[in-house]
Order: sequence, then structure tokens, then C-alpha cells
Amino acid sequence: QVQLVESGGGLVQAGSSLRLSCVASGRTSRTYAVTWFRQAPGKEREFVETIRFSNDQTYYDDSVKGRFTASRDSAKNTVYVQMNNLMAKDTADYYCAALKGGPVPNYRQPDSYECWGQGAKVTVAS
Repeated sequence: QVQLVESGGGLVQAGSSLRLSCVASGRTSRTYAVTWFRQAPGKEREFVETIRFSNDQTYYDDSVKGRFTASRDSAKNTVYVQMNNLMAKDTADYYCAALKGGPVPNYRQPDSYECWGQGAKVTVAS
């Protein structure tokens, strides 16, 4: 089993930046990808971005493309999301989730993931 812990959330003004971290521990050796989701009150959990470990290929939801950047530091077992030009619509709880072993048909869907962090709250004041 792999354990994930998010950190770096907070309250910021619109136009500001944050970097969230997702630190993995436990059985991390077969991680295929780590994906960020977010969930605002009253809304479904939605895909934000993903990074594939084999080649660091990234994919972004259109809502964050050009503003958010996924990266990782394998030595620290950590995946990051750099969040620039934050907007009020980015306010949500942010979760990282891990895929083990290989790809899945629907990587954008939360149901494809079994390993989740506890979440980090991001609030963007307008």
C-alpha cells in the first residue's frame, strides 16, 4: 500500500501562486502516475492534472492549462502542482491519487484510483 499526504494549501488572493506537494510513502516503487483532483463544495470531484512517471508526460484539464504545472522529485517521492494566476474558481479541496502498475482507461475519473491523500484546502479570494 502507498500513503499520500498533500500539503501547501492556504488562503491567497486572486492572481497569486501556490505550490502543493504530494508526498508518497510505503510501497511506492510501482507507481505509474500521480493525478491531482479537486472538489469544491456541492460539486463532484474533478480532474486537474496528471503526471506519468515513465517519461514525465503531463496532461491538464482545460480549466487549468497554461496556469498549473505538474512535476515530481523522485528522490523525495514527491509530486507537485505549481498553481499560478489563481482564480476564485480554483477554490477547492485538492487531492492527489496514485495509479500503481500501469495505465487505466479513464485516468480522469476518480473511480479509477484507490490510493488517495487526505486533501489540501485552497481558497482563492477575489
